[in-house]
Amino acid sequence: MVKTKAVMIGAGLSNMAAAVYLIQEGHWRGDNITFYGADMHGANDGGTTEEFSDEYWNKEHPLDNQTGYVARGGRMLNYRTYVDLMDLLDRIPSATEEGMTAAEDTRDFDSHHQTYDKARLLQGGKGIIDGGKLGLNNKDRTLLSKLVLMPDDEETKLDNVTIAEYFKDDPHMFQTNFWYMWETTFAFRIESSVQELRRYMHQMIYEFTQIEHLVGVNRTRYNQFESMILPLINYLKGEGVKFISNRIVTDWDFADSAMQDEITVTGIHVKNVEDDTEEVVDIDDETAVIFTNGSITDSATMGDYNTPARENMEYGISAALWKKATERFYNLGTPDKFFADRKNSEWVSFTLTTKNHLLLNEITRITTQVPGNALNSFLSTTPITPLGQKDINMSIVVHHQPHFTSQKPNESVIWGYFLYPRRTGEFVHKQYIKMTGKEMAQELIGQLSKVDPGPNNIKEKEPAILDSIINNIPVYMPYASALFNNRAKADRPEVIPAHSTNLAFTGEFVEQPYQMIFTEQSATRSGEIAAFHFAGVPMDKLVDTPRYDKDPKTLLKATRRMFS
Repeated sequence: MVKTKAVMIGAGLSNMAAAVYLIQEGHWRGDNITFYGADMHGANDGGTTEEFSDEYWNKEHPLDNQTGYVARGGRMLNYRTYVDLMDLLDRIPSATEEGMTAAEDTRDFDSHHQTYDKARLLQGGKGIIDGGKLGLNNKDRTLLSKLVLMPDDEETKLDNVTIAEYFKDDPHMFQTNFWYMWETTFAFRIESSVQELRRYMHQMIYEFTQIEHLVGVNRTRYNQFESMILPLINYLKGEGVKFISNRIVTDWDFADSAMQDEITVTGIHVKNVEDDTEEVVDIDDETAVIFTNGSITDSATMGDYNTPARENMEYGISAALWKKATERFYNLGTPDKFFADRKNSEWVSFTLTTKNHLLLNEITRITTQVPGNALNSFLSTTPITPLGQKDINMSIVVHHQPHFTSQKPNESVIWGYFLYPRRTGEFVHKQYIKMTGKEMAQELIGQLSKVDPGPNNIKEKEPAILDSIINNIPVYMPYASALFNNRAKADRPEVIPAHSTNLAFTGEFVEQPYQMIFTEQSATRSGEIAAFHFAGVPMDKLVDTPRYDKDPKTLLKATRRMFS
């Protein structure tokens, strides 16, 4: 149903993509598009600690130390698969590089700083592990091959099946270098959906041949806010698009219909979080409502160098609005599958800012690689899983510096995360979720000390390293892996649900054919689909999505590597 105006609920990548396509492909006026959002960062964030301290989730818990930088998460790009994202970024100017599109900016940076990870896995007593030895046995290979070869129309056989259940007769799988690298590259856990793992195996099958070096990974010049989101905001504001921040949409008004299944939004209830007032915004017949129905950074909270991040128990605001829609209509998915149980989705991450390059240089020495190439994961030397197996303690990403445009030449920024925040540190005997920023830095130094080849150990420099830290920001994210939670295919709504006249869903909690989630690719494509639908643009004009799982050469290379 063609519209001429749009209200965007949520100001993340997917809705910004929708706005760009509405303007450029639908030839809409920008001032006919209005965004409502709690903040303007979305999941592709990055900024000074001070900027984030005043956001909705952190206002009630002010930080004593607001120096340094924070990025709640970081995504690795891949040009081969992220075709919709690169199409989008090619449509807007870079925010930092004059005369370049945002895509040209990223390609230019990446061409001069290509990824080649030399220390993907590290373990005490062994140092750098040869990740090229995947460690798969025939049972592992058989079960993985079944996922790769499963046709799309049989995918529902994996409804409500976890990765652990799929490999229940093959616990060896979770002791392989392949699994350690796969889980930390993409953030899967054994409790995650094997249906989603299958999609990753299909779209990322070529990663079999390069996962230990991450040579397929492409990175932005700066953090993803300044290299991706800021260019979008600048472009959209230049086109007259309206952004209204510090707003939460709390409820819907829907039209009645004879069969009670026609979905027509007639109004939205908008809360101003600054003064706690609420207004109802009427939605007329010419207006589409494009809604990002879940966010992995909802309810995320921060600590600082001397303060752990508090555990915020608030149900995600976008998911809460999604849930209200499902109470009225039966075909819009099951938000509780993703947001009601945090134990399978929570993370703790940290962003460490230093006033010199001492720690950065020590990491470079230990890992034998320059900044910008790394996703370093530290493998335990003792069993730490419920299955009595070894697993990854923590992972770090050492960015090419500077990672922020305002960063001083002598400053370094390092990001890291704990995929299982309820586990206990080896060097700081607390659960990761209860650690201060200082304690997380001490745990990192301890992990590095276990793999330090010498002759002098990094532990000897611990006082000087701690003295160099401007701040280290722990971030608790209860829903960081929620999009991988175990579910059935029908638990996510389609971008355009059946019988919807003006409501579309976007982001990483929507169902799209073939698309794997947790990527900028799927987020962008959902916005593109919504925009084309409401602007009357034929769907055959969507960017062509490659299917590497159907390419014989790619499958042959992956098979050879699986059996090497």
